[in-house]
Amino acid sequence: MDLLEYQGKQLFARSGVAAPAGEPAASVDDAVAAAERIGYPCVIKAQVLIGGRGKAGGIKVAKDADEARAHADAILGMDIRGPRGEGPFRVHRVWVEEASEIDSEYYASVILDRSAKMPLVILSRMGGMNVEEIAESDPDALVRLHVDPLLGLTHDDAVALAVDAAIDEDVVEGVAASLVQLYAAFNDFDATLIEVNPLIVTADREVVALDAKVTIDGSALFRHDELAAQEDPPEDPQERAAKEKGLTYVKLDGNVGILGNGAGLCMSTLDVVANAGGRPANFLDAGGGSKADAIVDALEVITSDEKVTAVLFNIFGGITRCDEVATGIIEAYGHVDMDVPLVVRLDGTNSEEGLQLLAEAKLDGLHHAETMLGAAEQVVELAGK
Repeated sequence: MDLLEYQGKQLFARSGVAAPAGEPAASVDDAVAAAERIGYPCVIKAQVLIGGRGKAGGIKVAKDADEARAHADAILGMDIRGPRGEGPFRVHRVWVEEASEIDSEYYASVILDRSAKMPLVILSRMGGMNVEEIAESDPDALVRLHVDPLLGLTHDDAVALAVDAAIDEDVVEGVAASLVQLYAAFNDFDATLIEVNPLIVTADREVVALDAKVTIDGSALFRHDELAAQEDPPEDPQERAAKEKGLTYVKLDGNVGILGNGAGLCMSTLDVVANAGGRPANFLDAGGGSKADAIVDALEVITSDEKVTAVLFNIFGGITRCDEVATGIIEAYGHVDMDVPLVVRLDGTNSEEGLQLLAEAKLDGLHHAETMLGAAEQVVELAGK
Protein backbone atom coordinates (compact mmCIF):
# COMPACT_ATOMS: atom_id res chain seq x y z
CA MET A 1 0.00 0.00 0.00
CA ASP A 2 1.49 3.32 -1.10
CA LEU A 3 0.78 6.36 1.06
CA LEU A 4 0.30 9.89 -0.16
CA GLU A 5 2.78 12.46 1.13
CA TYR A 6 0.46 13.82 3.80
CA GLN A 7 -0.34 10.31 5.04
CA GLY A 8 3.35 9.53 5.27
CA LYS A 9 3.99 12.72 7.23
CA GLN A 10 1.17 11.90 9.62
CA LEU A 11 2.88 8.56 10.16
CA PHE A 12 6.22 10.37 10.67
CA ALA A 13 4.68 12.51 13.39
CA ARG A 14 3.84 9.37 15.34
CA SER A 15 7.50 8.32 15.17
CA GLY A 16 9.00 11.68 16.10
CA VAL A 17 10.30 12.57 12.63
CA ALA A 18 10.33 16.35 12.24
CA ALA A 19 8.26 17.68 9.32
CA PRO A 20 6.67 21.07 8.48
CA ALA A 21 3.20 21.65 9.88
CA GLY A 22 0.45 21.10 7.35
CA GLU A 23 -3.14 20.11 6.64
CA PRO A 24 -4.78 18.12 3.82
CA ALA A 25 -7.59 19.70 1.80
CA ALA A 26 -9.95 18.34 -0.83
CA SER A 27 -11.50 21.64 -1.95
CA VAL A 28 -10.30 25.14 -2.77
CA ASP A 29 -12.13 26.67 0.21
CA ASP A 30 -10.64 24.09 2.59
CA ALA A 31 -7.18 24.77 1.19
CA VAL A 32 -7.52 28.51 1.75
CA ALA A 33 -8.83 27.95 5.27
CA ALA A 34 -5.86 25.68 5.99
CA ALA A 35 -3.47 28.28 4.61
CA GLU A 36 -4.98 30.93 6.89
CA ARG A 37 -4.42 28.69 9.92
CA ILE A 38 -0.88 27.75 8.92
CA GLY A 39 0.19 31.25 7.93
CA TYR A 40 2.01 32.71 4.95
CA PRO A 41 4.10 31.94 3.05
CA CYS A 42 2.83 28.39 2.66
CA VAL A 43 3.13 25.69 0.03
CA ILE A 44 0.25 24.05 -1.86
CA LYS A 45 1.30 20.53 -2.86
CA ALA A 46 -0.56 18.10 -5.12
CA GLN A 47 -1.15 14.72 -3.49
CA VAL A 48 -0.57 11.99 -6.06
CA LEU A 49 1.46 8.80 -5.98
CA ILE A 50 4.11 9.97 -8.42
CA GLY A 51 7.30 11.99 -8.42
CA GLY A 52 8.04 15.07 -10.46
CA ARG A 53 5.13 17.06 -9.04
CA GLY A 54 7.13 20.27 -8.89
CA LYS A 55 8.19 20.15 -12.53
CA ALA A 56 4.58 19.40 -13.49
CA GLY A 57 3.29 22.50 -11.70
CA GLY A 58 1.84 20.60 -8.76
CA ILE A 59 3.77 22.44 -6.03
CA LYS A 60 3.30 26.21 -5.59
CA VAL A 61 4.22 28.76 -2.92
CA ALA A 62 1.44 31.11 -1.79
CA LYS A 63 2.25 34.48 -0.23
CA ASP A 64 -1.33 35.40 0.64
CA ALA A 65 -4.94 34.15 0.51
CA ASP A 66 -5.43 35.20 -3.13
CA GLU A 67 -2.42 33.16 -4.23
CA ALA A 68 -3.48 30.22 -2.05
CA ARG A 69 -6.89 30.20 -3.73
CA ALA A 70 -5.42 30.53 -7.23
CA HIS A 71 -2.88 27.76 -6.67
CA ALA A 72 -5.38 25.38 -5.04
CA ASP A 73 -7.85 25.99 -7.86
CA ALA A 74 -5.17 25.26 -10.47
CA ILE A 75 -3.79 22.14 -8.78
CA LEU A 76 -6.99 20.41 -7.64
CA GLY A 77 -8.33 18.42 -10.57
CA MET A 78 -5.17 18.67 -12.65
CA ASP A 79 -3.63 15.58 -14.23
CA ILE A 80 0.03 14.90 -13.48
CA ARG A 81 2.28 12.53 -15.39
CA GLY A 82 5.42 11.06 -13.88
CA PRO A 83 8.94 11.85 -15.08
CA ARG A 84 8.87 8.73 -17.30
CA GLY A 85 5.38 9.34 -18.66
CA GLU A 86 3.49 7.40 -15.97
CA GLY A 87 -0.10 8.31 -15.41
CA PRO A 88 -1.86 10.63 -15.72
CA PHE A 89 -2.77 10.91 -12.04
CA ARG A 90 -5.71 13.12 -11.13
CA VAL A 91 -5.20 15.41 -8.11
CA HIS A 92 -8.05 15.05 -5.60
CA ARG A 93 -6.26 16.48 -2.54
CA VAL A 94 -3.60 19.02 -1.73
CA TRP A 95 -1.34 19.30 1.28
CA VAL A 96 -1.05 22.85 2.59
CA GLU A 97 2.25 23.19 4.40
CA GLU A 98 4.23 25.94 6.07
CA ALA A 99 7.08 27.14 3.87
CA SER A 100 10.63 26.14 4.81
CA GLU A 101 13.88 28.03 4.44
CA ILE A 102 16.17 25.43 2.89
CA ASP A 103 19.89 25.57 3.50
CA SER A 104 20.82 22.04 2.35
CA GLU A 105 19.02 19.11 0.73
CA TYR A 106 19.89 15.51 1.59
CA TYR A 107 18.40 12.15 0.60
CA ALA A 108 17.46 9.41 3.07
CA SER A 109 15.63 6.13 2.73
CA VAL A 110 15.03 2.79 4.40
CA ILE A 111 14.14 -0.04 2.04
CA LEU A 112 13.60 -3.76 2.39
CA ASP A 113 16.48 -5.39 0.51
CA ARG A 114 14.89 -8.71 -0.40
CA SER A 115 18.10 -10.19 -1.80
CA ALA A 116 19.94 -9.56 1.48
CA LYS A 117 16.80 -10.24 3.57
CA MET A 118 17.62 -7.14 5.61
CA PRO A 119 16.57 -3.48 5.77
CA LEU A 120 18.90 -1.18 3.86
CA VAL A 121 19.47 2.43 4.98
CA ILE A 122 20.65 4.86 2.28
CA LEU A 123 21.91 8.41 2.84
CA SER A 124 23.28 11.03 0.48
CA ARG A 125 24.30 14.63 0.97
CA MET A 126 22.99 15.34 -2.53
CA GLY A 127 19.18 15.25 -2.51
CA GLY A 128 16.48 17.01 -4.45
CA MET A 129 14.78 16.57 -7.80
CA ASN A 130 17.71 15.02 -9.68
CA VAL A 131 18.80 12.44 -7.12
CA GLU A 132 18.13 9.57 -9.57
CA GLU A 133 20.55 11.10 -12.08
CA ILE A 134 23.12 11.57 -9.33
CA ALA A 135 22.78 7.94 -8.28
CA GLU A 136 23.36 6.78 -11.86
CA SER A 137 26.34 9.06 -12.56
CA ASP A 138 27.98 8.76 -9.12
CA PRO A 139 26.89 5.64 -7.19
CA ASP A 140 29.38 6.44 -4.42
CA ALA A 141 27.35 9.56 -3.60
CA LEU A 142 24.84 7.25 -1.88
CA VAL A 143 26.13 5.62 1.32
CA ARG A 144 24.46 2.34 2.25
CA LEU A 145 24.17 0.29 5.43
CA HIS A 146 22.39 -3.03 5.92
CA VAL A 147 20.75 -3.29 9.33
CA ASP A 148 20.45 -6.48 11.35
CA PRO A 149 16.68 -6.61 12.04
CA LEU A 150 17.33 -8.21 15.43
CA LEU A 151 19.53 -5.30 16.52
CA GLY A 152 17.97 -2.37 14.68
CA LEU A 153 19.65 0.87 13.66
CA THR A 154 21.64 2.24 16.59
CA HIS A 155 22.51 5.89 17.08
CA ASP A 156 26.21 5.09 16.63
CA ASP A 157 25.47 3.32 13.34
CA ALA A 158 23.49 6.32 12.13
CA VAL A 159 26.26 8.76 13.13
CA ALA A 160 28.83 6.67 11.26
CA LEU A 161 26.57 6.64 8.20
CA ALA A 162 26.20 10.43 8.33
CA VAL A 163 29.97 10.89 8.65
CA ASP A 164 30.61 8.54 5.71
CA ALA A 165 28.12 10.55 3.64
CA ALA A 166 30.07 13.76 4.40
CA ILE A 167 27.07 15.40 6.07
CA ASP A 168 27.82 18.87 7.46
CA GLU A 169 29.44 18.36 10.85
CA ASP A 170 27.05 20.56 12.82
CA VAL A 171 24.00 18.51 11.72
CA VAL A 172 25.47 15.00 11.90
CA GLU A 173 23.65 14.38 15.19
CA GLY A 174 20.37 15.71 13.80
CA VAL A 175 20.60 13.60 10.66
CA ALA A 176 21.52 10.53 12.71
CA ALA A 177 18.51 11.08 14.98
CA SER A 178 16.24 11.37 11.94
CA LEU A 179 17.61 8.14 10.49
CA VAL A 180 16.95 6.29 13.74
CA GLN A 181 13.38 7.66 13.80
CA LEU A 182 12.80 6.75 10.15
CA TYR A 183 14.02 3.22 10.81
CA ALA A 184 11.70 2.99 13.81
CA ALA A 185 8.76 4.04 11.60
CA PHE A 186 9.84 1.50 8.96
CA ASN A 187 9.82 -1.25 11.58
CA ASP A 188 6.77 -0.19 13.60
CA PHE A 189 4.48 0.22 10.60
CA ASP A 190 5.67 -2.79 8.56
CA ALA A 191 6.95 -0.64 5.71
CA THR A 192 8.87 -1.94 2.73
CA LEU A 193 10.01 1.57 1.76
CA ILE A 194 10.41 4.91 3.46
CA GLU A 195 12.01 7.63 1.36
CA VAL A 196 12.59 11.27 2.21
CA ASN A 197 13.73 13.44 -0.66
CA PRO A 198 14.67 15.95 0.34
CA LEU A 199 15.63 15.66 3.98
CA ILE A 200 16.45 19.32 4.48
CA VAL A 201 18.56 21.42 6.79
CA THR A 202 16.77 24.69 7.50
CA ALA A 203 18.31 28.11 7.96
CA ASP A 204 18.12 27.42 11.72
CA ARG A 205 20.10 24.18 11.14
CA GLU A 206 17.18 21.91 11.96
CA VAL A 207 16.81 18.59 10.13
CA VAL A 208 13.32 18.25 8.65
CA ALA A 209 11.57 15.77 6.32
CA LEU A 210 10.22 17.91 3.48
CA ASP A 211 8.69 14.96 1.63
CA ALA A 212 7.48 11.46 2.47
CA LYS A 213 7.23 8.42 0.23
CA VAL A 214 6.01 5.40 2.19
CA THR A 215 4.99 1.91 1.11
CA ILE A 216 3.38 -0.41 3.66
CA ASP A 217 3.46 -4.19 3.29
CA GLY A 218 -0.10 -5.03 2.24
CA SER A 219 0.12 -8.39 4.01
CA ALA A 220 0.62 -6.57 7.32
CA LEU A 221 -2.32 -4.17 7.06
CA PHE A 222 -4.35 -6.34 9.43
CA ARG A 223 -2.04 -4.99 12.14
CA HIS A 224 -2.69 -1.38 11.11
CA ASP A 225 -6.42 -0.77 10.81
CA GLU A 226 -5.91 3.00 10.75
CA LEU A 227 -3.72 2.72 7.65
CA ALA A 228 -6.00 0.25 5.88
CA ALA A 229 -8.90 2.67 6.39
CA GLN A 230 -6.96 5.39 4.53
CA GLU A 231 -6.53 3.36 1.34
CA ASP A 232 -8.42 4.89 -1.56
CA PRO A 233 -9.86 2.66 -4.30
CA PRO A 234 -7.79 2.76 -7.51
CA GLU A 235 -8.88 5.40 -10.01
CA ASP A 236 -8.31 3.21 -13.04
CA PRO A 237 -11.44 1.11 -13.74
CA GLN A 238 -9.46 -2.04 -14.58
CA GLU A 239 -7.29 -1.76 -11.47
CA ARG A 240 -10.39 -1.10 -9.35
CA ALA A 241 -12.17 -4.16 -10.80
CA ALA A 242 -9.07 -6.31 -10.33
CA LYS A 243 -8.78 -5.22 -6.70
CA GLU A 244 -12.41 -6.10 -6.07
CA LYS A 245 -11.84 -9.54 -7.60
CA GLY A 246 -8.63 -10.13 -5.64
CA LEU A 247 -6.40 -10.16 -8.75
CA THR A 248 -2.83 -8.87 -8.95
CA TYR A 249 -3.08 -6.38 -11.81
CA VAL A 250 -1.02 -3.42 -13.00
CA LYS A 251 -2.20 -1.21 -15.87
CA LEU A 252 0.33 -0.46 -18.61
CA ASP A 253 0.15 1.63 -21.79
CA GLY A 254 0.14 -1.01 -24.53
CA ASN A 255 -2.49 -3.00 -26.42
CA VAL A 256 -1.51 -6.65 -25.72
CA GLY A 257 -3.35 -8.07 -22.73
CA ILE A 258 -1.20 -10.41 -20.62
CA LEU A 259 -2.17 -13.15 -18.18
CA GLY A 260 0.24 -15.56 -16.54
CA ASN A 261 0.38 -17.62 -13.40
CA GLY A 262 3.21 -16.45 -11.18
CA ALA A 263 4.94 -13.08 -11.05
CA GLY A 264 8.14 -14.38 -12.62
CA LEU A 265 6.35 -15.89 -15.60
CA CYS A 266 4.30 -12.70 -16.04
CA MET A 267 7.42 -10.52 -16.04
CA SER A 268 9.11 -12.85 -18.54
CA THR A 269 6.02 -12.72 -20.74
CA LEU A 270 6.07 -8.93 -20.73
CA ASP A 271 9.72 -8.99 -21.83
CA VAL A 272 9.16 -11.55 -24.60
CA VAL A 273 6.17 -9.61 -25.96
CA ALA A 274 8.20 -6.40 -25.93
CA ASN A 275 11.11 -8.14 -27.67
CA ALA A 276 8.66 -9.37 -30.31
CA GLY A 277 7.73 -5.75 -31.02
CA GLY A 278 4.56 -5.56 -28.94
CA ARG A 279 3.45 -3.30 -26.13
CA PRO A 280 1.91 -5.01 -23.07
CA ALA A 281 -1.34 -3.50 -21.82
CA ASN A 282 -1.08 -4.93 -18.32
CA PHE A 283 0.58 -7.22 -15.83
CA LEU A 284 -1.94 -9.74 -14.48
CA ASP A 285 -0.82 -12.60 -12.27
CA ALA A 286 -3.61 -15.13 -11.78
CA GLY A 287 -1.48 -16.84 -9.14
CA GLY A 288 -0.63 -20.46 -8.53
CA GLY A 289 -3.46 -22.96 -8.48
CA SER A 290 -5.74 -20.70 -10.53
CA LYS A 291 -9.27 -22.05 -10.81
CA ALA A 292 -11.79 -21.52 -13.60
CA ASP A 293 -13.57 -18.64 -11.85
CA ALA A 294 -10.28 -16.74 -11.47
CA ILE A 295 -9.66 -17.11 -15.21
CA VAL A 296 -13.14 -15.74 -15.95
CA ASP A 297 -12.47 -12.76 -13.67
CA ALA A 298 -9.09 -12.15 -15.28
CA LEU A 299 -10.47 -12.12 -18.80
CA GLU A 300 -13.27 -9.76 -17.76
CA VAL A 301 -10.73 -7.30 -16.39
CA ILE A 302 -8.32 -7.52 -19.33
CA THR A 303 -10.94 -7.20 -22.06
CA SER A 304 -12.65 -4.27 -20.34
CA ASP A 305 -9.62 -2.18 -21.38
CA GLU A 306 -10.57 -0.59 -24.71
CA LYS A 307 -6.90 -0.39 -25.74
CA VAL A 308 -6.50 -4.18 -25.74
CA THR A 309 -6.57 -5.61 -29.28
CA ALA A 310 -5.27 -9.12 -28.46
CA VAL A 311 -4.71 -11.23 -25.36
CA LEU A 312 -1.98 -13.70 -24.45
CA PHE A 313 -2.52 -16.45 -21.87
CA ASN A 314 0.85 -17.91 -20.85
CA ILE A 315 0.26 -20.71 -18.36
CA PHE A 316 2.79 -23.13 -16.92
CA GLY A 317 1.02 -25.84 -14.99
CA GLY A 318 2.55 -26.74 -11.67
CA ILE A 319 -0.03 -26.55 -8.93
CA THR A 320 -2.11 -24.81 -11.60
CA ARG A 321 -3.95 -27.35 -13.72
CA CYS A 322 -4.13 -26.46 -17.39
CA ASP A 323 -7.51 -28.14 -17.78
CA GLU A 324 -8.89 -25.79 -15.09
CA VAL A 325 -7.50 -22.85 -17.05
CA ALA A 326 -9.08 -24.14 -20.24
CA THR A 327 -12.41 -24.57 -18.47
CA GLY A 328 -12.15 -20.96 -17.28
CA ILE A 329 -11.48 -19.72 -20.80
CA ILE A 330 -14.48 -21.61 -22.14
CA GLU A 331 -16.70 -20.23 -19.35
CA ALA A 332 -15.38 -16.73 -19.98
CA TYR A 333 -16.48 -16.90 -23.61
CA GLY A 334 -20.01 -17.35 -22.28
CA HIS A 335 -19.78 -14.31 -20.00
CA VAL A 336 -17.45 -11.90 -21.81
CA ASP A 337 -17.87 -10.34 -25.24
CA MET A 338 -14.63 -11.68 -26.71
CA ASP A 339 -14.20 -9.47 -29.74
CA VAL A 340 -10.38 -9.66 -29.64
CA PRO A 341 -8.21 -12.69 -30.51
CA LEU A 342 -6.82 -14.82 -27.70
CA VAL A 343 -3.51 -16.69 -27.94
CA VAL A 344 -3.11 -19.52 -25.43
CA ARG A 345 0.04 -21.34 -24.43
CA LEU A 346 -0.50 -24.20 -21.99
CA ASP A 347 2.40 -26.24 -20.67
CA GLY A 348 2.75 -28.53 -17.68
CA THR A 349 0.14 -30.22 -15.51
CA ASN A 350 -2.81 -31.51 -17.58
CA SER A 351 -1.81 -29.41 -20.58
CA GLU A 352 -2.92 -32.07 -23.07
CA GLU A 353 -6.33 -32.27 -21.40
CA GLY A 354 -6.62 -28.49 -21.43
CA LEU A 355 -5.74 -28.22 -25.10
CA GLN A 356 -8.22 -30.97 -25.92
CA LEU A 357 -11.00 -29.07 -24.13
CA LEU A 358 -10.19 -25.89 -26.08
CA ALA A 359 -10.07 -27.78 -29.38
CA GLU A 360 -13.46 -29.35 -28.74
CA ALA A 361 -14.97 -25.97 -27.75
CA LYS A 362 -14.07 -24.44 -31.15
CA LEU A 363 -13.98 -20.90 -29.75
CA ASP A 364 -13.91 -18.04 -32.24
CA GLY A 365 -10.68 -16.06 -32.25
CA LEU A 366 -8.76 -18.54 -30.08
CA HIS A 367 -5.25 -19.51 -31.19
CA HIS A 368 -2.81 -22.01 -29.72
CA ALA A 369 0.97 -21.66 -29.52
CA GLU A 370 3.42 -24.27 -28.28
CA THR A 371 6.28 -22.00 -27.24
CA MET A 372 6.48 -18.76 -25.31
CA LEU A 373 8.29 -16.95 -28.14
CA GLY A 374 5.85 -18.29 -30.70
CA ALA A 375 2.92 -17.14 -28.58
CA ALA A 376 4.43 -13.66 -28.22
CA GLU A 377 5.07 -13.30 -31.95
CA GLN A 378 1.58 -14.53 -32.78
CA VAL A 379 -0.21 -12.22 -30.33
CA VAL A 380 1.82 -9.20 -31.50
CA GLU A 381 0.87 -9.94 -35.12
CA LEU A 382 -2.82 -10.33 -34.19
CA ALA A 383 -2.78 -7.17 -32.06
CA GLY A 384 -1.46 -5.22 -35.04
CA LYS A 385 -4.30 -6.43 -37.23
